Amino acid sequence: MTRVAETVPTSSSARAAFYQEIDTLSMTPLWESLHALVPREPQSPCVAALWRYQEVRPFLMRSGALITAAEAVRRVLILENPGLSGRSSITQSLYAGLQLILPGEIAPSHRHVQSALRFIVDGKGSYTTVGGERTTMHPGDFIITPSWDWHDHGNPGFEGVTEPVVWLDGLDIPMVRFFDAGFAENDEVAAQRPSRPEGSSFARFGHNMVPVRHTHTSATSPIFSYPYARSREALAQLQRGEAPDAWHGHKLRYINPLTGGAPMPTIATFLQLIPKDFAGKAHRSTDGTVYCVVEGHGTALIDDQPFAFAPQDIFVVPSWAKLRLTATEDTVLFSYSDRPVQTAMGILREAFLD
Repeated sequence: MTRVAETVPTSSSARAAFYQEIDTLSMTPLWESLHALVPREPQSPCVAALWRYQEVRPFLMRSGALITAAEAVRRVLILENPGLSGRSSITQSLYAGLQLILPGEIAPSHRHVQSALRFIVDGKGSYTTVGGERTTMHPGDFIITPSWDWHDHGNPGFEGVTEPVVWLDGLDIPMVRFFDAGFAENDEVAAQRPSRPEGSSFARFGHNMVPVRHTHTSATSPIFSYPYARSREALAQLQRGEAPDAWHGHKLRYINPLTGGAPMPTIATFLQLIPKDFAGKAHRSTDGTVYCVVEGHGTALIDDQPFAFAPQDIFVVPSWAKLRLTATEDTVLFSYSDRPVQTAMGILREAFLD
């Protein structure tokens, strides 16, 4: 029988010298970083955070006096996760920012491979034009800019009202950056000339029907504007007809009507109603999620840290952090995450606690 020789422990100085030698060949020992690279459970550098809109809004308005929308291309204040300083990210895979457009301004037309969502937070009177179709923005509307589609924004006023308009931008910028796959292009004109009437995409695809000769080649929903009035009524009808889920309250996901999947290939979006006096059970998932408060007041308990929220506030829940939601009045939350990508990779995991 062959005898296995015992390994003699190596001194730390010998190991350090060895590491220095292999470093010259751009190599490093796996055993020194194995547990960090392959952890027992997610160890996100992201931290839970909340941005109070009433504190942020004055700075947005000040930015309007410092730079024009045309000069900035997009006048946005980035919501950067405190745990990801310098990376312009709110989670490891997602970006968030608050964009301001003042009366009379145009944010010029451009396109990029990053997919984008707009969730209207404050004000009315602006529009966005995507691929030749214009839609008027109202608070609570969810609007998509598909990858590589021309898009511009303007604020001409609405029904005699002219006021600043602010929306939440959500993009997959960090994800595209990870793959080194970013491209962008400026248009030759500041604003597109609409080629289809407003509401045409919803008329064609928003009623569980589709034009008979339509062939859809994009991975993004053919509907690019999901009005809040319709989505809110759906939540209200659910509230009238059934008991809330113990973890989520009444929660709906936006879908691509042609596939039933997420409306964007890299970003899932949701709208949920937390009833008055609801005390939700704790749950966790691997898709770090960004929330925007549309209506109501409540508390997000994130890994036992309380974040009291009010309308228009934004907060982020890191991957695998425990979340428990409570509300003191009927409350509506919009949220988005990288769930479609994790689902496609087969790595999405959820846990429902309590």
